[in-house]
Amino acid sequence: MFSFLVKRLFQALIVMFVISLVAFSIQDNLGDPLRELVGQSVSEAERQQLRDDLGLNDPFLTKYSRFIVGALHGDLGTSYFFKRPAVEVILDKLVATLELVFGASVLIIVLSIPLGVYSAIHPKSWFTKAVMAFSSIGISIPVFLTAIMLMYVFSIELGWLPSYGRGETTAPFGWQSGYFNLDGLAHLILPCVSLASIMLPLFIRLVRSEMVEVLSSEYIKFSKAKGIALKKIYYQHALKNTMLPVLTVGGVQIGTMVAYTILTETVFQWPGTGFLFLEAINRVDTPLITAYVIFVGLIFVVTNTIVDLMYGIINPTVNLTGKGA
Repeated sequence: MFSFLVKRLFQALIVMFVISLVAFSIQDNLGDPLRELVGQSVSEAERQQLRDDLGLNDPFLTKYSRFIVGALHGDLGTSYFFKRPAVEVILDKLVATLELVFGASVLIIVLSIPLGVYSAIHPKSWFTKAVMAFSSIGISIPVFLTAIMLMYVFSIELGWLPSYGRGETTAPFGWQSGYFNLDGLAHLILPCVSLASIMLPLFIRLVRSEMVEVLSSEYIKFSKAKGIALKKIYYQHALKNTMLPVLTVGGVQIGTMVAYTILTETVFQWPGTGFLFLEAINRVDTPLITAYVIFVGLIFVVTNTIVDLMYGIINPTVNLTGKGA
């Protein structure tokens, strides 16, 4: 286990280096940050002086070396717009994004596992056919269209739920969140459902396909022949093995959902990191853009490593080291 962790950490460093290189390389193609920093009345000489002061005229290797040195000390640059360290700005908005990811993850887990298992156990029922039809349609609909439809029905037509903003937040446990009051929960419902709609159909089909494969295996047939209760076979033996590949995909999709919040947060004007990223692009706030890309990449790397470690804990037969017995 220790050798595997060391190997994964080394791989993670390489991946993060590549991500940082790509993120830093695209800065010059995003536009001129001085367009947003200074007005039209500033002379060209003053602009050039400001570019020298910001280090924008330095060669690429000089700028990237300076960035790497700062990153090793936890400094990913200072936002041009907020005049604060980019890491601090992202962390301030991260809680709002994690609220959406947490709510969407709960919806996906609560709905996909029972629906996928039921569809595998009862493949010919009308409910299974309805679930599979729903999942096929859900995969085809983009998240922003789902968000707009939900907003139109439940906010505009019915007037049941708010259509934008984060709502009231409280911090009874030291975490400033909307989960601790009714107004905050009302604002969370539509964005969380919209974000969950990206992965929910995929997970329903994944759980179903894995469950069907497990139920057709020899040990399940042998368990039935021994007269073991079907509920025990389905929910104790088969479900455990079904969850292993689902866990792998689920860990990867957590990082994906953080990235996908860009569309959801834009539609609902949710003040999270995704909305912040779009604002940074419009303002050509290159330090903030680079920091966001690296931050999302770090989430992918960390979640993948954790999932691999959990794989070995859940199923001890999995050889993490890749070496023979």
